[in-house]
Amino acid sequence: MRHRVRAGDPAAFGELFDVGARRVYNHAYRLLGDWSAAEDTVSLTFLEAWRGRNRVQPEGGPLVPWLLGIATNVARNLARARRRHAAALDRLPQPRDEPDFADEVADKIDVLNSARAAQQALSALRRPEREVFALCVYAELDYVATAEALDIPVGTVRSRLSRARARLRDVAVPPVAAHEEAW
Repeated sequence: MRHRVRAGDPAAFGELFDVGARRVYNHAYRLLGDWSAAEDTVSLTFLEAWRGRNRVQPEGGPLVPWLLGIATNVARNLARARRRHAAALDRLPQPRDEPDFADEVADKIDVLNSARAAQQALSALRRPEREVFALCVYAELDYVATAEALDIPVGTVRSRLSRARARLRDVAVPPVAAHEEAW
């Protein structure tokens, strides 16, 4: 597979997409907390993978860690662009407040509340810890694959994951308390 991808074989990229697209999407969603941004990340990840196919090492294991490493970088860039866009919008005059019934309905959906609470807990982590946590826990990569995806030593993966878990224990809010606060 690595040789075929490296050679630019479209069928190999189709197989790689079939194997990795869902994992890239889930990883991006967990990093960004936005379905649309996760879809953009999938598209941009495979575009970058195509462009960087000659950097694939001929020998090695599965290509999913390579894709997740690309996705992590793409997600960083998209998050940076979102922050810049938000900062630009903050500089504009604020429109008058109008009641939005969609917000009222969305706040009452339990699934969205749970996702929001999880995303909030993850946002309390520093970016490097959040990325390692997402790859190890959500993408289910082992330490070696995570280290390869982020281009860092395995020991760094272990220490970041340990700090992330400790911090999440500190900021975690029991679901019952979170539900009561919403009402």
